[in-house]
Amino acid sequence: MSVKQVAILGSTGSIGVNTLDVIRAHPERFKVVALTAAKQIERLAEQCVEFKPSIAVVADADGAAKLNRLLQEKKIVTQVLYGPQALVSAVTESGCDTVMAAIVGAAGLVPALAAAQAGKRVLLANKEALVMSGNLFMQAMKAGGGELLPIDSEHNAIFQCLPDRFTKNPSDHLGVEELWLTASGGPFRDKSISDLAGITPEQACAHPNWVMGRKISVDSATMMNKGLEVIEAFWLFGLPLEKIKVLIHPQSVVHSMVRYRDGSVLAQMGQPDMRTPIAYGLAWPERIDAGVAPLNLTQLTGLSFTEPKLTQFPCLSLAFAAAKAGGTAPAVLNAANEVAVAAFLDDGLPYLSIPNVVEHCLNALSPVAADSLETILEADALARQTANQFIHTIQK
Repeated sequence: MSVKQVAILGSTGSIGVNTLDVIRAHPERFKVVALTAAKQIERLAEQCVEFKPSIAVVADADGAAKLNRLLQEKKIVTQVLYGPQALVSAVTESGCDTVMAAIVGAAGLVPALAAAQAGKRVLLANKEALVMSGNLFMQAMKAGGGELLPIDSEHNAIFQCLPDRFTKNPSDHLGVEELWLTASGGPFRDKSISDLAGITPEQACAHPNWVMGRKISVDSATMMNKGLEVIEAFWLFGLPLEKIKVLIHPQSVVHSMVRYRDGSVLAQMGQPDMRTPIAYGLAWPERIDAGVAPLNLTQLTGLSFTEPKLTQFPCLSLAFAAAKAGGTAPAVLNAANEVAVAAFLDDGLPYLSIPNVVEHCLNALSPVAADSLETILEADALARQTANQFIHTIQK
């Protein structure tokens, strides 16, 4: 059995930490060759001491100097790089064959695309890469000849419920009628819009089921996260948008489902623990111990499913609209949302104004064909500028 050489983009976030937890349990299968982080230098240093990667990447020169100092104290020989281009180097120069793409937001697009172009096994936890550059990314995967495995629990579940031949040739739908993405509904699923006027960042980040970063926790509360997942599923699985549905499932036991033409519905079930899809992606097509407790069906009191009300979750409606518009509209959606959520987390924007910022940007910026990385990045930058200007007017 050959040892997989793994690069983890975003190793100090929740996905990165869980990935290292799975790798730690299987040293005979996996070796970490590159780790990257933005600001959590001490945590990255601890990871480097334990896993001894050949390359570590941080955001800036100050962070690199600090990391170098910490590693020298421990006599760890790891090449420390910094900046956006260094993220690409972590993929192309570390000797990795597997890349966990777990950098949150648009910052993860360029290195994930580089991994696709280089023919790596890409474990995609950064949904924004497909949201922003779906067609471009899928073309890069095809040209590079690598393997793409979704790590988001919902897309990983669908991948597991589809026939093997479907994932190799999505144009042959093999009786697949619909994909059902499940959503917990977040902490405000039972509240009306009128109840959310004074919501604080702490309340929005208090997810009832999953342990996640602050940005993705807010996206779960607004259900923008699910809207981004709809766009991701469209590119991953090749079904029309109208065949991709969202269901609120508060228990987070069924991670998603596939409905077939013959009336069958296949569901993937398990504990709400990201180590399950991470282990699946790392070892595929084998299955390994993920360190996750088995699901005890006798202890489940019931499973419920409801359709989300778009009036209650306007961000989900905006995501569907951007997906239908196509081109650079999803990139604008994502960028505007990132800016709005960051402003909310900094107490600079009311919770209920997040969808207002996104809608303003979608209305202000007409989509164009997303046929090059430059065009996509330009749309992203313009959307961020437009969002910041609009937020400034709200704050006055």
